[in-house]
Amino acid sequence: MTVLVVGAGPVGLASALLLARAGVPSTVLEKAERRARAGSRSICVQRDVLEVLERVGVGQAVADAGVTWYTGRTFHRDREVLTLTFPRTGGFPPFVNTPQTVVEHLLSERVRAEPLIELRYGHALTGLTLDDEGVSTQDGIRATHCIAADGAHSTARQLLGIPFEGLSFDDRFIIADVRVDLDLATPERRFYFDPPWNAGQEAARPRQVLLHPQPEGVWRIDLQVAEDVQLTDAHIRSIVGDRPYEVLWQSTYRFHQRRAATLRAGRVLLAGDAAHVMSPFGARGLNSGICDADNAAWKIAADRRGEAGPHLLASYDAERGAAADENLRITGETMRFLVPGTAAERAHRQRALDTGEGIDSGKLFTPFSYESSPLTTDGGELIAGSRTAGPGFSTRDGWLIRPDGHVAAHRCDDQVKRRALGW
Repeated sequence: MTVLVVGAGPVGLASALLLARAGVPSTVLEKAERRARAGSRSICVQRDVLEVLERVGVGQAVADAGVTWYTGRTFHRDREVLTLTFPRTGGFPPFVNTPQTVVEHLLSERVRAEPLIELRYGHALTGLTLDDEGVSTQDGIRATHCIAADGAHSTARQLLGIPFEGLSFDDRFIIADVRVDLDLATPERRFYFDPPWNAGQEAARPRQVLLHPQPEGVWRIDLQVAEDVQLTDAHIRSIVGDRPYEVLWQSTYRFHQRRAATLRAGRVLLAGDAAHVMSPFGARGLNSGICDADNAAWKIAADRRGEAGPHLLASYDAERGAAADENLRITGETMRFLVPGTAAERAHRQRALDTGEGIDSGKLFTPFSYESSPLTTDGGELIAGSRTAGPGFSTRDGWLIRPDGHVAAHRCDDQVKRRALGW
């Protein structure tokens, strides 16, 4: 019997490929008639996530298709107040800017070549029934488990009646892909707080502007603007000068901070934006979604083989729910800096911009440390039979230690857990 994956975005496709790597068949349902081909959307893929994607054969392709910047400059009005640099190391870069559409294309090509995956476009989920043996859709698809990766407006989450709690920000952001030659020797990210552009047009002046390099001479431009402001030639000229440019795609967003009340209902696991949405500063959306897929896939594979103890699926909510909480806390702090709502927050922001210390334009994604996971605490049950992590297990410096003194798993790396357990 198959595993149902709802949603053919990066998280859903990665879930199916990770399941296939464990020998598990899946059926991917996507309500759209075809894959989206325009717009950068999420663009930053972090090194640890590239390593996850490489296990299913696309990590290097995603890295090769993108651009990496090693210098980030932050400006307040007309002066540079902060410069960040990243070291160049071997292996994958610290992150790569590859448009989501390109990532989806590479994943979908891999999916189409995988005989264990059936990908169905134009197939909306309208009904989902759970029982002790698995899940069923409205049209008779029967599956042992389900990974719901169908986005912020998740039908699966709504059918399960799981609340999606949190808040939304009123501020509007215009996001555009612009092809232009900025004549920079090397790619770099630029963040402008209160830019002094469009003088005399205060109502139309952007409050913040973020520039990210993309492949093929394209720049992702994010502008925080007032309610009725539209993207104009004057906006772009204030950034690129008199250089020729082409707007390839644009959209308007309001950012949200929301989390499902639980990430698991029986054999259904919520992943990606179906489980949590957050502001994009720090690139924690797609990256945390791929980590959800990684965590869900190996646990479902173990459960299907009868190797999982009764609490392994429940640990998905414990581990990835805690990761979502941390990401929401960090991105929430960034949004309070970008969009201060109180006098104290406005004063803190002004001090940081005046001194160059404490500026928060987004803390880059890092893998979550499962410090309080039931899998990495004393006596935590991991799987049944010869692989049980029960009495006699202990933790030391974040490592799960077997009774014989050998390391069983690390608290912050699903890959190490799988390897240590022979998966």
